[in-house]
Amino acid sequence: MKQIYDVIVLGGGAAGYTAAMYAVRAGLSTLVIEKMTPGGQMATTDTIDNYPGFPDGIDGFTLGMQMQKGAERFGAVTEYAEILSADLTGDIKLVTTDSGAFSAKTVIIATGAAPRELGLPMEKELTGKGVHYCAHCDGRFYKDKTVVVVGGGNSAVSDALYLTGLCKKVILVHRRDSLRATKIYHEPLLQAKNAEFMWNSRVSAFVHNGKLTGILVQDVVTEEVKELSCDAVFISIGRKPETELFKTEVALDESGYIAADETTQTSISGVFAAGDVRAKLLRQVITAASDGAVAATMAEEYLWKHKM
Repeated sequence: MKQIYDVIVLGGGAAGYTAAMYAVRAGLSTLVIEKMTPGGQMATTDTIDNYPGFPDGIDGFTLGMQMQKGAERFGAVTEYAEILSADLTGDIKLVTTDSGAFSAKTVIIATGAAPRELGLPMEKELTGKGVHYCAHCDGRFYKDKTVVVVGGGNSAVSDALYLTGLCKKVILVHRRDSLRATKIYHEPLLQAKNAEFMWNSRVSAFVHNGKLTGILVQDVVTEEVKELSCDAVFISIGRKPETELFKTEVALDESGYIAADETTQTSISGVFAAGDVRAKLLRQVITAASDGAVAATMAEEYLWKHKM
């Protein structure tokens, strides 16, 4: 008979492998299902400077690999596969992938969230070469440079305000004629001397020579297009949680994130959500790792209570 794991972790990022490490150290048989490579979003980040224990920083891919090795050292198993469906409501949870079906008594969903892209030509090719999605991760590379932030919500304005402390000039490009952000965010930005605003505007193309050198900006009212030189563009138009497969299983919030509090417990008994996929205030590597530790501990408690 095929093994029924104590825990299946969906996703091999910081939350997933932290959860796996805590689970196997508690004596639970644990399987991690990862679609591509360990690390999740952080694997695409050149340098992570805000994760404790690495005074000189560390690249996200290496950190992801180290987290995987740490979990596997204690007995976690990794299956590289794409999840096709999940039946999570029974006592035994079933996860079907393109390499087979796997069963477990508990499931930790750690599938993460991806930044929303502009959808422009060369966007993927220029990612990390002047096109970025995390100001706090990559802003330091543009100290005393000119950068653009795209968006007008709380995240965009928060990113722009952070960058004003690093960059010579920060230009915020927004499709509307005013910010959607709450006053606590946008008032300090409006007062920043090195912040400029391009209202009623959208980025229509990237200008590049192997790396970003500028953007084309179109006025959404007049349709006039002009070129703007800059060293980087930070796209902050929201994130897209990887919850499509679970939307008929677990409760989601209005933005599509899994509704789970600090216990990581979802609306389904024995199912937990950790990391960027969970509704939360801050999405960083360190908070994802924290969620993973909590989720594994809660899974252990669930198994003990239900004598499984």
